[in-house]
Amino acid sequence: MIVTQTSAPVRAWLGAGAALAAVGWGANQFAPLIVLYSTHLGLSPAALDAMFGLYAVGLVPALLAGGRLSDRIGRRRVVLPALLASLVATCLLMAGGRHPELLFTGRFLAGVASGLAFGTGAAWLKELSAESGDASAGPRRSTIAMTTGFAGGPLVAGLCAQWLPSPTVTAYVGHLVVLTIATAAVWRTPDPARTGAKPVAAAPGARGLRRHFLLVVLPFAPWVFGTAAIGLAYLPALVVDRVGGQALMFSAFVTGVPAIAGIAAQPLARAFLRRPRGVRLLPASMALVLLGIGCAAWAAHARSPLMVVLASLVLGVTYGVTQFAGLAEVQHIADPRSLGTATATYQVVSYLGFALPFLLALAENHLHRSPSSLLLAVLGLAAVATAWLAAVTAQQRRQAR
Repeated sequence: MIVTQTSAPVRAWLGAGAALAAVGWGANQFAPLIVLYSTHLGLSPAALDAMFGLYAVGLVPALLAGGRLSDRIGRRRVVLPALLASLVATCLLMAGGRHPELLFTGRFLAGVASGLAFGTGAAWLKELSAESGDASAGPRRSTIAMTTGFAGGPLVAGLCAQWLPSPTVTAYVGHLVVLTIATAAVWRTPDPARTGAKPVAAAPGARGLRRHFLLVVLPFAPWVFGTAAIGLAYLPALVVDRVGGQALMFSAFVTGVPAIAGIAAQPLARAFLRRPRGVRLLPASMALVLLGIGCAAWAAHARSPLMVVLASLVLGVTYGVTQFAGLAEVQHIADPRSLGTATATYQVVSYLGFALPFLLALAENHLHRSPSSLLLAVLGLAAVATAWLAAVTAQQRRQAR
């Protein structure tokens, strides 16, 4: 088997990391502005839900197409158009304050940009880290880069919207600055997928990879963003009526908390990776999923803003560790020649978790159950997934002996 290679400087990964952070910023900067659009523009909850749905409509096919395309033509040739799409999306969102219909197009295009960048960028970081002599750092750096954008976008957008004039415009200015820096960095970043060649150890065949995705990745991946989404979108809505006139700032703060906690959790993720045999990584990180959802159920029962913040911290740590674990697992077993495709496919499955707040709200309305009881039901599902992963990985260890 052949995988391409070039000699990359130790810090060459920063360019790809800046691109991931910039696109992640653009993906999440919209979240704290929901209150603003609802009150100042009179947009209905259905319209705002449609905007979120359009983001996913753009994201999923772009993830699959971007990862596969980057395996063929190189990472930079996909990431640069992603940055351009993110720029156009932000410009449309800035114009959406006067022409609300442009918000729909902007959110769709932000999804396309995220899809093109996330799988490709994570694969690029893995290759650049390997080229500079630290292959295991790729998943950690990808998690930090994306999460930095996820944290910075809503925090800066929310603060600007709260304190600066013309909030529907100034909230997005920070993203334009970040995009400019990232684009300049990407131009100078080497692309190992386009140069050189080096033999590598054989990876599992396509059939074995598909089986591993079905048995291991599919039960695990949705919990990555599922836990994050509980902290980002579900818990804050339960207490927004208890923060008075600071709803916008509270929303911005709570949206950023899980992302910041996810970055701070990376030393814990590295500790998990050092455990004997990597197949134990996913069940170990699922223990944090159980803890995070349990804290969310407790916060939902208390209906306290402080408890929501604390639960979001735990959920953020959970997101940081599980995102690292999932990327490490997939990039370890993937054929290097299809690294972008495998990484993007994993991320498509992980993004299914963002549907969890919507499903919880739907169940609350139709089943007339309390948020805390519904979260306890989710905790039960997570426990089943944890037991399944423990059983499958134990069988894998026995077969490997």
